Amino acid sequence: MGVLPDWMIAARVKIDPPPTWDKTPGRISWGLSSYGLDVRAGYKFKIFTNAHRGVVDPKSFDAKAFVDVDLTPSGEHRFWQMWIKSPNQSGQGCARCYQTKEKADAVCPVSDRPDHVLIPPNSFALAETVEWIEMPRDVLAICVGRSTYARCGIIINTTPIEPEWRGRVTIEISNTTPLPAKIYAGEGIAQMLFLKGEAECRVSYADKGGKYQGQMGLTLPIVEGVAGAE
Repeated sequence: MGVLPDWMIAARVKIDPPPTWDKTPGRISWGLSSYGLDVRAGYKFKIFTNAHRGVVDPKSFDAKAFVDVDLTPSGEHRFWQMWIKSPNQSGQGCARCYQTKEKADAVCPVSDRPDHVLIPPNSFALAETVEWIEMPRDVLAICVGRSTYARCGIIINTTPIEPEWRGRVTIEISNTTPLPAKIYAGEGIAQMLFLKGEAECRVSYADKGGKYQGQMGLTLPIVEGVAGAE
């Protein structure tokens, strides 16, 4: 099993939009690297809160545990105030969160449109990649974090991407610090490494009818056969 180089990734993996290399000053880079693909965080996020349950259950995950945030450039962004405790617990600070939602406090002026979300201390968020990926039958991908975020205590977690899976990759972003952490929409978030198998698999993700096949939008955990699972 070997790692695909840049030219082979471009030739064998369907990626939309087609990858280039972007290193705009002031932005976290993305695109093809020597032996990988740096993917971007999309513009929609789900930020975890613990307001509804005392236990996280993967078999019965409550969608209300997330706050939905939409930073889509063409959308009408609205903001509300989110209060978070300071690290020493002696006071609170106020941070703006953004969402297209009628109940939000006010419409966000164009000049104040956000380019990031805030993840609360010791919490996490879900995001999806800008890129749509279609995997070959003999290739598996793993996704690892970017050093820009890792050196700030922000951890990226994504499970292996199986042969013949297609969709936008759901990414879990953990803030391990005691402070709110910024995550920038539309900029580099993780690197995908593509591993070619020694032979084609007998059964691909498509053959199995995988439950996350073709996913668009942020998909919560699905456990087949459990009441409430979709």
